[in-house]
Amino acid sequence: MQAIIPVAGLGTRMLPATKAIPKELLPVYDRPIIQHVVEEAIAAGCTEIILITRSGKEAIENHFDANYELEHRLEKKGKEVILKQVKNIIPKHVQVISVRQEDALGLGHAILCAKRLINSDEPFAVLLPDVMLLDPEDKPVHSSFTSAVARAKETGIGQIMVEKVSDKDVEKYGIVDINGVAIEFGGSAVIKRLVEKPKISQAPSDLAVLGRYILTPRVMKLLESVKPGAGDEIQLTDALDILLKEEALEAFLSEAEVHDCGNKYGFVRANLAVAKRKGMEF
Repeated sequence: MQAIIPVAGLGTRMLPATKAIPKELLPVYDRPIIQHVVEEAIAAGCTEIILITRSGKEAIENHFDANYELEHRLEKKGKEVILKQVKNIIPKHVQVISVRQEDALGLGHAILCAKRLINSDEPFAVLLPDVMLLDPEDKPVHSSFTSAVARAKETGIGQIMVEKVSDKDVEKYGIVDINGVAIEFGGSAVIKRLVEKPKISQAPSDLAVLGRYILTPRVMKLLESVKPGAGDEIQLTDALDILLKEEALEAFLSEAEVHDCGNKYGFVRANLAVAKRKGMEF
């Protein structure tokens, strides 16, 4: 499976830290946010990672490339553990490709930039790099996304990963309408519609889209014809609304902790959560 990861954002919510450093390279514990997300995609079986990038984000590409001088110095000093970590960021069977987005025209446009690279007869994944998932400690690492991919392959139905949110937070997210069906963690239900940031009185559920998708190639065709929506941008949600009239989509309920690393509070919270799991005390 191929995975699209949009990394062309300006990172304005994290300024001034992101004035010169891409937000995706800010570290969560011992590695950049983007590496956590790429590792999640690889764990789920994705062997082609497509980064949607822009001018000024070359450091992200460099992170996943070889650094022969650094590797030579580490080898010369006998720092084998660190050397292994640096050299094995990307397994040999995985390819990382970069495509530039010339203008910030929305998530839908970013995904559309990868159209020519996406296989026309296979589903593909979309992972938003701001979002970091921490699965329960008694489950395998990255098990939620891996299970969602497995569900998509088993059924042939696209999956949109969702999380349960509190009533006060409903209006911050895109919410799925699953017609009142109850689903358990790790389960899926057919989506009736998507509602963007509804008031709690109008929300069809408490299940929020969390930034992980497994979609069919039909989405690319729809994105080509979608007119600019909110913010005068091409919105993925608009294309998914049209897709729902043509084919089924399911909401996959994740039991992972969801950390929004695109804002300062979520970024610090993610660092504390990962550090705690590594055995650090506070």
